[in-house]
Amino acid sequence: MNDSKWTWRAVSLVSILATLLLITGFVYAVGDIINPKGEALLTALPQQTAVPTAAASDEFKILALGDSLAKGTGDNDGKGFVKRTLEELSADGGKVELLGNMGINGLTTAGLQSKLQEDGVQYALRQANVILVSIGGNDLFRGSDLLGTGGQAASTSGAEKPAGGVTPLGTDTSAAGTKVDGPANNTVEGSAPVPTSNPEELTPEALLSALPDAAKRLGSILDTIAGINPQAQIYYVGLYNPFGDIADLLVPGNQAVTAWNNAAMDIINTHSNMTLVPTFDLFNRHLDKYLSSDHFHPNGDGYQRMSERIVQALR
Repeated sequence: MNDSKWTWRAVSLVSILATLLLITGFVYAVGDIINPKGEALLTALPQQTAVPTAAASDEFKILALGDSLAKGTGDNDGKGFVKRTLEELSADGGKVELLGNMGINGLTTAGLQSKLQEDGVQYALRQANVILVSIGGNDLFRGSDLLGTGGQAASTSGAEKPAGGVTPLGTDTSAAGTKVDGPANNTVEGSAPVPTSNPEELTPEALLSALPDAAKRLGSILDTIAGINPQAQIYYVGLYNPFGDIADLLVPGNQAVTAWNNAAMDIINTHSNMTLVPTFDLFNRHLDKYLSSDHFHPNGDGYQRMSERIVQALR
């Protein structure tokens, strides 16, 4: 009897343990179905992909170089798109520093090529993480003889002497004939003088005549800047047609500017750290609102629109 008693007790104990094990397994299975857990392949989350310095730290060290558009000629407030860009970026608490504005009135691609060989310019480029470039307007609108320069080539300094029939920007052509804001050395102020040639003689071919060589120089310029500072983000400001409200200059001007911007885009597409900032559409059919009195440079509102585009590209 005692053996039978202990046998049943052992059987009961085993049954109880088996039941508990079954219940535990059932609970675990239900929990795994309700809250499944994948296999842990990594012991830590992967590091975040590196981003450009300016975007990662929100610290912009900006350098601008190029022609009169970079300088801000035509803006009564003297800000141009450079200072307006800084204001936009710092408005929400961003850290922005302007290392310098090297915009020069009348500068051409040939002139900028020469400037890039200077030690001081190269030093400034190396300190920047954002580089704004505006160049090409002088090459396009002077090299074609659109402005009655008699085919005068750009000088190595980038600033050209006025030729016959050319009225320098910043010169008052009223009856009094008083010169205002004209350059002391009689070089052409700004990117181009007011057109004085016969519109009937203009053709798209004439406007495009300066494009091939100037586009090659632009490519060399962008390559040089990228070589000096391969870490910086470079933003090239595209051209617009300032003569779009003159019937005879609308079509050839649009074609020339479009060809230039397309050539610039082809160059920029070969560099991962470059961006073209388009401006053609901003001014097209809105020249009365966005051009200054010289009928070439933007006014304050025009520069504001340009700066908004630049900020959009930066962010």
